[in-house]
Amino acid sequence: MEAKELIGLDDLTVEFSGRTKFLKTQFTKVVNKISLNISKGEIVALVGESGCGKTTLGRATLKLIPISKGKITFNGIDITHLKESELIWFRNQAQMIFQDPYSSIDPFMTVRDILEEPLKIHHIDLDKEKLITAALESVRLVPVVDYLSKFPHMLSGGQRQRLAIARALILRPSYLFADEPVSMIDASSRAEILELLLKIRDVHGFSCLYVTHDIATVRHFADRVVVMYLGKFVEMGTPSEIIDTPLHPYTKALIESVPEPNPSNKSKYRGGIQGESPNPNTAPSGCSFHPRSPEVIWGQCDVISPNLIPQGQNQLVSCHLYSGG
Repeated sequence: MEAKELIGLDDLTVEFSGRTKFLKTQFTKVVNKISLNISKGEIVALVGESGCGKTTLGRATLKLIPISKGKITFNGIDITHLKESELIWFRNQAQMIFQDPYSSIDPFMTVRDILEEPLKIHHIDLDKEKLITAALESVRLVPVVDYLSKFPHMLSGGQRQRLAIARALILRPSYLFADEPVSMIDASSRAEILELLLKIRDVHGFSCLYVTHDIATVRHFADRVVVMYLGKFVEMGTPSEIIDTPLHPYTKALIESVPEPNPSNKSKYRGGIQGESPNPNTAPSGCSFHPRSPEVIWGQCDVISPNLIPQGQNQLVSCHLYSGG
């Protein structure tokens, strides 16, 4: 029987090294003992503030950065310690949509050249024109003939992002890491781009790790939401659970930060986040969020690091408020 899980992360840790002012080597845990399973065809949204480790985790799933500890499996195969020469098959199956459609696309290449490049790299010689045409049609850059000879500067921001999506999907990957794919385009195009990705997912059945700092976009796009803070997961659940009944004080603060078009609708999550995110080099003891939490339990939150514990049907939360201790 075919395994349902596509991506498996087990106690994944990513550390970056640097020099202190005393020329000592210091290791910073940007991703700290993360475990996550992504099923085939599932879209998992990873939300949190800038600098919490979202993009680093996503790049780690693609084997683009070194793994310090832990394990990564893809379709049941352990790829943690495979060399680059042993990952050719994986590169064909795992692709990335970059955050910035302006800097991630070569300005000196035409649309045809941009889409043809991954086909050349992976030595796909048959029906190139058919694949390029199908890729452009799938992202609604039509009529195709009008776009093939254009350069990126001749496209709008939304069209560039559609091109970036077409480039990522032309190999028909089974896994897609989308790093804030709509943050650089206007608000009117965001919903359209996400809806487009959903329809393509339904046709081709790829799995997706969708990174965003905008929790408002996940309700109709993701199957599951994971909230990340300072390299760790603090809450997991369905979009409706996370948005309608958030448990962790940090999740509540993220929802509080979403603009409310009607000022008379007062948020039920008041207080917000106190202060700024700490330096990962000097992470607080206990729960890393306790210095900023409006619901801190002194003597517990500042001493003991909580684990993810089940709450309700699908929700998991890492917070002493729900530990019963």
